[in-house]
Amino acid sequence: MEQKSVYGYVRVSSVDQNEDRQMAALEKAGVSIGNIFLDKQSGKDF
Repeated sequence: MEQKSVYGYVRVSSVDQNEDRQMAALEKAGVSIGNIFLDKQSGKDF
């Protein structure tokens, strides 16, 4: 049987936001920490 990989994406858009809740939810859902991509960027920086 083919094994599937599950990935997650976490995004926070300002300095005062924290990614902890999103990371915890993805880990609880079974996403491996190595398969979670984190985007910390403010829209004003683009």
